Amino acid sequence: MPYKMIQVGTGGWGATWCSRWLPPNIKDGLVEVVAAIDANPDALVNARQGLGLRADQCYTDLRKAFDENPADFCTIVAPPAFHEQVVDIALAHDLHILSEKPIADTLEASVRIAAKVKRAGKKMGVTMSHRFDQDKTTLRRELRSGRNGALDYLVCRFTCDCRKFASWGKFRHEILDALMVEGAVHHLDILADLSGARCDTLYAQTWNPPWGEYAGDSQGLVTMHFGNGTRAMYEGAKTNAVGLNGWTNEYVRAECEGATLVMDQRRIERFAHVAGNAWSAGQAGQGEPLALIDQPKWANAWLIEKFVHWLDGGEMMETNVEDNLQSVALIFAAIESSRTGQAVKVQQLLASARQSQLA
Repeated sequence: MPYKMIQVGTGGWGATWCSRWLPPNIKDGLVEVVAAIDANPDALVNARQGLGLRADQCYTDLRKAFDENPADFCTIVAPPAFHEQVVDIALAHDLHILSEKPIADTLEASVRIAAKVKRAGKKMGVTMSHRFDQDKTTLRRELRSGRNGALDYLVCRFTCDCRKFASWGKFRHEILDALMVEGAVHHLDILADLSGARCDTLYAQTWNPPWGEYAGDSQGLVTMHFGNGTRAMYEGAKTNAVGLNGWTNEYVRAECEGATLVMDQRRIERFAHVAGNAWSAGQAGQGEPLALIDQPKWANAWLIEKFVHWLDGGEMMETNVEDNLQSVALIFAAIESSRTGQAVKVQQLLASARQSQLA
């Protein structure tokens, strides 16, 4: 029997859920969407067209939708500032939750949500879609294969030309720290995952150039030091003259003892170390190409399947809400570091946020 679910958010990215991420899992008999909600009634056409819902299954009133449609879980595909409100209603209706990143718009709210879910005895996953994309998953497998030796450091580049207002979705241009909250939340999470350890220390500089039509910072440079000694550097930009590595086409370089691994525009190459060849120079297209892993589902479609298997009693999602607090802590550590000009101890920041909720 498929799990009955309520889709919260059908406009913007929610439209992609309706057209791309949910249909494969509906077809596989894993989920049945019983209702959809969006504050904009015009966006509900996406639920009718993509999910085949009737007009009476589409709502603009959040509470009414939950009251009238018994379900097993809900999704949350809404701006982060609204996540806690939806979580509260879902838990009041005894539902599990699968939410878009980040958990919430502040670290404190994220910690509260994780605590509420735990007290309620429910399961909550977070869809870190980029980490579970095809190229990143292939790179992760290669790094963990052992054939490249110890990992020394990582570099990630994500650059776009979304300087004009609403070119990255209107709400992102209106929130503070748009790059960190809506972009780097994926990329810092990927770097932490590839490193294989929790981040210890983080230093960041973020800003918005005069030509960036944002309410807050749209550009950023971040350095990270992980508990196992691995280091990472991140370049994120939403207001560049041209996009070199935009969404799903990010550049990641992994410097290992025995090889350099380069992921760029969804291609991965391996450049093996050659002893005695001190002046060797690797060039794009001249390395050993690595075949990408092939499977039916990627990104959120795969994560929905993982969530359902977790509900079935299977393995816990890697991005369960408690573990995903690490990802949220990274972006708010970066925001704090930029504002104070000081490096931030990430685990101390998270511990402090947890303690404040107990006070």
